[in-house]
Amino acid sequence: MGKRDWIILIFALALAAAAAIGVLQGTLLETGSWGLSFREPGTAPIGNAGVDQLKKYDAAYLGNTQEKVLYLTFDAGYENGCTEQILDALKKHNVPAAFFLVGNYIQKNADLVRRMVSEGHTVGNHTMHHYDMSKLSDPAAFAKELEDLERIFQETVGQPMEKYYRPPQGIYSEENLRQAKELGYKTVFWSLAYVDWKNDAQPTAETAFQKLLPRTHPGAVVLLHSTSKTNAAILDGLLTKWEQQGYHFAPISELFTAAS
Repeated sequence: MGKRDWIILIFALALAAAAAIGVLQGTLLETGSWGLSFREPGTAPIGNAGVDQLKKYDAAYLGNTQEKVLYLTFDAGYENGCTEQILDALKKHNVPAAFFLVGNYIQKNADLVRRMVSEGHTVGNHTMHHYDMSKLSDPAAFAKELEDLERIFQETVGQPMEKYYRPPQGIYSEENLRQAKELGYKTVFWSLAYVDWKNDAQPTAETAFQKLLPRTHPGAVVLLHSTSKTNAAILDGLLTKWEQQGYHFAPISELFTAAS
């Protein structure tokens, strides 16, 4: 084989290697915090991972982008005196929501948890202790965080917990998604949120509307924190504005029907 032939062969092998790396990068999910890139108002953002990448792990961040439907979710690491007002607004508008709770919330706020369930809301698994789950390399430790929460939920409410999981702080790994799926869980990320969790720097109502409304899009999974006094104050008006824009609301179970 001549020198020219060797050069052609090496070049071809290099191209094949680059293509293989590109395929792997397109299918593997990097460990990290869930993030979004918004392109233009009223359209769905691009997530850290694509819809199809997440789908194989029974995970989703976006519903049907051809339908004016919203999936409303709340995260709660503790109770801050806001949940009753939030539940009142949801009841007034007949809107279903999903509340992702941690262990101490259920233990300390049993009546609120029972109210969530009795009014038709989903209570999802935000883990027992709100750890960074990507750092739990032992599958048994990962499972225990979810299963301990299942147990205290059932003891509190008298029925099994629905198997929807939201990673604490949105931090995930591909292995986490695989483990959650093996435990029968569907992982729920989000496509619309804003900085509402800082108790000492709560946004004004005007700021909240300015952040949320322009980025609202068909099929949005909305993440709000039920610890936010701003959210409690604006939720009735926010739901009204979304309804006026032609949106309706669906339970989180329908997110996975729409995404299938």
